Amino acid sequence: MLILLLILFVALIAGIPVAFAIAFSSTVYLTMLSGVPLLAIAQRMVVGVDSFTLLAIPLFLLAGELMARGDITPRIVKFTATLVGHIPGGMAMVMAISCMFFGAISGSGVADVVAIGSILLPAMNEQGYKRPFSATLLGCSGALATIIPPSIVMVIIGVTTGASIGKLFLGGIVPGVMAGVAFMIISYAFAIKENYPRMEKSSWKERWDAFKLALLPLLAPAIILGGILLGIFTATEAGGIAALYALILAVFVYKKVSLSELLGIGIGVARTSAVILFIIAAANLFGWVVAAEDIPQKVASLMLSISENYWVILILFNILLLLLGMFMETIAIIIIVLPIFLPIFNMLGMDLIHLGIIVCVNLAIGANTPPLGVDLIAACRIAEERYETAFKYLPQFLGAMVLVLVLIMAFPQLVLWMPNLLIN
Repeated sequence: MLILLLILFVALIAGIPVAFAIAFSSTVYLTMLSGVPLLAIAQRMVVGVDSFTLLAIPLFLLAGELMARGDITPRIVKFTATLVGHIPGGMAMVMAISCMFFGAISGSGVADVVAIGSILLPAMNEQGYKRPFSATLLGCSGALATIIPPSIVMVIIGVTTGASIGKLFLGGIVPGVMAGVAFMIISYAFAIKENYPRMEKSSWKERWDAFKLALLPLLAPAIILGGILLGIFTATEAGGIAALYALILAVFVYKKVSLSELLGIGIGVARTSAVILFIIAAANLFGWVVAAEDIPQKVASLMLSISENYWVILILFNILLLLLGMFMETIAIIIIVLPIFLPIFNMLGMDLIHLGIIVCVNLAIGANTPPLGVDLIAACRIAEERYETAFKYLPQFLGAMVLVLVLIMAFPQLVLWMPNLLIN
């Protein structure tokens, strides 16, 4: 096993992308040391993505892309601005709330960052907000798409652990809202300190008019979650419903996307989906090696030899996730780490929904933690700001997410009460 990890580490140091590094190290280990034929390795990778549930990933990505191009995002932003724009830090609050709404459609942090940032960053610049602050807020708010349903990360966690994806969706609502509210409080304090201008307060008529314009886009999350709760469709089928609904809005209602553009949008979504699914296939191969070497059992024995205390193991697990989130891609972490620790938490009697949401919050933190920090990197690129300049404001926002993580660890009902109430 040490040879496998050494090959993986050398591949990563050499600059090979994570997915290829995982596949390469696993293939070398299996062919050179275990004598497994290449055909069996290829078959194992295919088996890793041969899942109906994973079909939700390209479907939700398609829904998010259609929503981003179909004049949906500006409608959500405008409605949000009428609600909180007049409060100190209102424009920053608009960004946080808009990311929460759009995250409830796209399921992707990077998609959230791109869609909201391209609209709101210029407006925040005009009001005098410091670009590094805006970029940090955008990256962390975009990462809420990892926690707020329908999260693509939750779909992968559900496939990996066997947990109910519908319950995972519901379990992420309260922690996601808690983090969003924390970001709004930080924005308020920052605006008071810097004395930023406020937007003019909207009348109730203006709010009603903005709500009517945003009503159809805002119905998308309700349709997705409502259909799952009522048993009308599964989480995977919900992705198809979301994509169809987005298609109708973008092409036929708002007429912002032409039929000729659909092919290009589909190709772009296919490319993104292929990247995600290849990571899953490669990580599944790695997991096959890990299982064959009895690594989960060995790790479980090691952890339990340190302590059999539930809280000690949970804290060590969270520290590991936070460290890995600084260097590794989200999906690879889920598929490699969760199968190793799952037997331990099953032994300790931990609820899989609680575990899944803890993982989601950890990965949202990792998506904005240097040196990798993919959401923060994307936000800085859109803001045309150097990556390192955003580090000044990271402690406040990451601290808020760590606080949410601690609270849901200490009080599991923050996660579990809604799934247990609405799904039997």
